[in-house]
Amino acid sequence: GSGSSLNSKNEKINTLPNGRFIALQINVGLSENRNTLAREAQYENLLFIDGDSIITEPKFIINYLNSLANTDVVYGGRVHPEKIDSPTRMLRWRYGREVEDKVAEKRNKNVYRSLLFNNALIKKEAFNKIKFDPELRQYGHEDTLFAYHASLLKLRVTHIDNPVEHGDVDLSSVFLTKTKYGLNNILDLYRKNKIDCQFVKIISVYDKLSKLMLRVPAGFFYGIFNTIMYKNLTSRNPSLLVFNIYRITYLCSLNK
Repeated sequence: GSGSSLNSKNEKINTLPNGRFIALQINVGLSENRNTLAREAQYENLLFIDGDSIITEPKFIINYLNSLANTDVVYGGRVHPEKIDSPTRMLRWRYGREVEDKVAEKRNKNVYRSLLFNNALIKKEAFNKIKFDPELRQYGHEDTLFAYHASLLKLRVTHIDNPVEHGDVDLSSVFLTKTKYGLNNILDLYRKNKIDCQFVKIISVYDKLSKLMLRVPAGFFYGIFNTIMYKNLTSRNPSLLVFNIYRITYLCSLNK
């Protein structure tokens, strides 16, 4: 937004030969921010990179350009630092290292479910067929919905090993808050029939629990044990199993 203290520094981007800095008057949310950038872009290919990413590959742009043939979207992937010194950021780091950081060979086994936009190149023509849902103003799963629509349109998706490094690993407490935002979003999308439950693993589990009449008990479990789980997840040795239980039981506790 225009009130950010960083704007005076970011204005320097406008002095670069091919740079342009845009400050919106209001916060329209991540999805509409991306749509705005796509509208303002002058050329046929759009490269989306999250602001907290670090580019470590010397041939980063060349790698993307060499992968453009016969595809609509190219995803380069993401990696997390090999180690992290802060115990208060351990959950986000561990989840990133053990769950999110996948080489292209693994991502190509399910090209749509593995598609994210923290580091992705897409042809503008393909992007305009979908765009990000502007109703998703809070953090979470805007990429999932885009990828789902890409699967319906059968866009050609290619995964390559051209990762950015996640440079700003969230505090565990912040990551848990963002996780809740994302779960609220994905459940809302499911309830509105905007996404198939089979496309999102946690919604598939939620759907099965509902059919087995276990959703309400799982929600009660969250109500009873969420404090204990939170303590584990914000510790220096968080359990990803506990994190999975925390997520699905929180989802089941939502009255939507």
